Amino acid sequence: MQTSGAASVPVWIVRTLSCTLLATAATLPQPAIASEISELPVKLQEKVNLAQQACADFENGDFTMEWGSVARVDLDGDLRPDWVLNEVSFACSSAASLYCGTGGCVSHFLVDGVLSYLLNQSWGVVDLGPFRVLLTEVHGSQCGRIIPAPCVAASTWDTEAGVWRSTSAEWEN
Repeated sequence: MQTSGAASVPVWIVRTLSCTLLATAATLPQPAIASEISELPVKLQEKVNLAQQACADFENGDFTMEWGSVARVDLDGDLRPDWVLNEVSFACSSAASLYCGTGGCVSHFLVDGVLSYLLNQSWGVVDLGPFRVLLTEVHGSQCGRIIPAPCVAASTWDTEAGVWRSTSAEWEN
């Protein structure tokens, strides 16, 4: 049965939007469920163990890792999920600000077996041309300000060197 061109337009739009939503969902950070710390990669287990010990050492506090502490997201563009451990979701019963401060909280990024960390207030990943770019909202002091100021760092993973690459742009007015 032949359909008119006008009738096939809504079908095309629905199919295109469905594909776009699926592609977008694959690139967003997905919370990983690690019911046991032993399910995390060893390098991240070590960070959690240090955080637990710091909490216990401070007035015998009880440590919890809240939902969202662990995320799986492709950080380097190889289409495989890497690991992110966010201390913003750590909690200690005896210390309200043990893991975070005015500069933000530490996020640990595990890519290709290399663990790197960055103090940040939030982070996200975008595609820019051929690059997968990690955007982090960082403290204004990293942009030369003492007072709170908008400041963002953009970094991309260099697979060959096993390091994050970023630069400070030299803006002109």
